[in-house]
Amino acid sequence: MEPLKIVAGDATHPQAKGRKIIAHICNDLGGWGKGFVLAISRHWPGPEREYRRWHRERARNDFALGAVQMVRVRPDIQVANMVAQHGIKAGSNGPPIRYEAVAACLDAVARHALADKASVHMPRIGCGLAGGTWDRIEPIIVTTLCARDIAVTVYDHR
Repeated sequence: MEPLKIVAGDATHPQAKGRKIIAHICNDLGGWGKGFVLAISRHWPGPEREYRRWHRERARNDFALGAVQMVRVRPDIQVANMVAQHGIKAGSNGPPIRYEAVAACLDAVARHALADKASVHMPRIGCGLAGGTWDRIEPIIVTTLCARDIAVTVYDHR
């Protein structure tokens, strides 16, 4: 099993050689405009453009909780748009994060990482605007990625 690595830094600047996947959580409303997605958009226009198109054409594709869209932004970097947030605000059903969708998304990312021989990089997904807790997210990352010997780095932006 590959240990989970947590470092200070910026997940949009992954610290690794070889192929890399930057994973982050999106909502199921088609909204892109707060949180880590802004950092992604500052570096690459493709992930936002493709996410918005994916949502707009959702009647004809797999856009839903648990789905992942891979967007290549450089020859060695892909961004994984992971739909694991239901809505954007906490309500009677709790915070917008959907842990089962996080697990499904990370399972799909693991398959891509294994096929591409890529490491995975992310902020503390689901713990910001999505309202999730790290004590629930971390075991999902360990089970879906680290247990498959995929190198994972989580970046705490400072």
